[in-house]
Amino acid sequence: MIKQPNILLITTDQQRFDTTGPNAPSFMRTPHLDVMAREGVTFNKAYSDCPICVAARVGIMTGQFVGTHGMRGNGPTSNVLQRDSTLPARLRALGYQTAAIGKMHFTPERARHGFDEMVLPADYYREMARSGSPLQPMHHGLGQNELYPGMATVPEAETLTSWISEQCVEYIKERKDPTAPFFLWCSYSKPHPPLDPPEPYYSMYRNSPIPEPFVGDWAESEDCPAAFARFRESWSLDKIPAEVIREARSAYYGLITQIDYNMGRVFAALQDEGLLEDTLIIYTSDHGEHLGDHNTGGKVFFTESSSHVPFVLRMPKCWDDRMHGTTSDVPVTFADILPTILKAAGGDPPADADGMDLVALARGQIQEPRQYVEVTCNEDPAYFGITDGRWKYTWYPEGAKELLFDLGADPHELRNLAADPDFAAECKRLHAVLVEKDQARGGQFSDGQKMFERPLQNDSERDRRNRSWPGFHTEHFPVDVRH
Repeated sequence: MIKQPNILLITTDQQRFDTTGPNAPSFMRTPHLDVMAREGVTFNKAYSDCPICVAARVGIMTGQFVGTHGMRGNGPTSNVLQRDSTLPARLRALGYQTAAIGKMHFTPERARHGFDEMVLPADYYREMARSGSPLQPMHHGLGQNELYPGMATVPEAETLTSWISEQCVEYIKERKDPTAPFFLWCSYSKPHPPLDPPEPYYSMYRNSPIPEPFVGDWAESEDCPAAFARFRESWSLDKIPAEVIREARSAYYGLITQIDYNMGRVFAALQDEGLLEDTLIIYTSDHGEHLGDHNTGGKVFFTESSSHVPFVLRMPKCWDDRMHGTTSDVPVTFADILPTILKAAGGDPPADADGMDLVALARGQIQEPRQYVEVTCNEDPAYFGITDGRWKYTWYPEGAKELLFDLGADPHELRNLAADPDFAAECKRLHAVLVEKDQARGGQFSDGQKMFERPLQNDSERDRRNRSWPGFHTEHFPVDVRH
């Protein structure tokens, strides 16, 4: 094994687990992800431990669970990320040159958090505005959280996805020191809404047998947690017609295929430079998207649609003991990326890292792999959940609601087993695990016997539907940046 491979981390934003591999619809076109799966290890039980953009990215940068780093929402990254203890900073200390290209969601926007170089979507939007072209991105009026389909207002070659890919190609071919190994985080901002693929991706799946949304018995009954209902009704996601959801799903699939095809350009650049064989590649997404499942959209919640993400690790082909074409059912999460990369680079993860080395896991070198991934959100909505890949349990403090699913028998979470006497023991066991884990961190959300409860807000549906609107924020620059 070479000591220091090049490292390429590819992330998408808001991509469901069932858009890749055998879980994807048969008509999906993801040839480059399929190649990665054949050449790598697919982790079938990968979960975002806080299905929100910033929280997930902090987990990647620190190697810590959300319960450790404490970013349980979209807060300022500078509150929890330093310059010298992040993943890129540690790789720099090992001799790597590091670059972040694409969506980082750092605060402030230009905070590098240890990266040598950063190229951000803001640079793309400024470049497009300064071009003077009458065709500008996102001039369709759709906001960045709307579950409505649209079409890109620029040609494919001028979309953000294409631009990010081009920036990655340029970095691979023209980086400052070709004698040093590199760490490149290629971070696509799609398929996050607006769901606006360009042609040919806009039309690619419109005549395909688009899967219908899954709606659990709990989602439209008294079992539905108040926080879940409030989120859904605040954005009126349950009012979107079925025909629109179908078109939204078609557009969503198109955005994923556009990313996949563009990844081919990045892989080609590695191949052209003679780097593909000795590059470690990881592909994942920060969280999923409901796409109408359980009559809602967006992410945030501990559902399969929202928290279960794709995750593929492709080891360098020059490694003699590489694993390829295999799968793992051990629950994994973003905290595992830092120790995996640092070990591959010849370093060691810090003592405060929670994650495990996925290369060692794939090789069977970890005697007692992780049993659970714990998922937490303590904003509004607030919940605490846990899964071992088969059983999934969620505790909602508001109104003390519980959800329990047997994913082996019910992979789409159609039946809540929490009130079924036959599963009372399983419910109690997993609740106790949540309490135990919280107590190990100081007991902020439990009393040692039970997770804390919160009273119902008792807001009316009428008030909820008047509370917020996810659209309108389409313009990136309120002033003319050409001056």
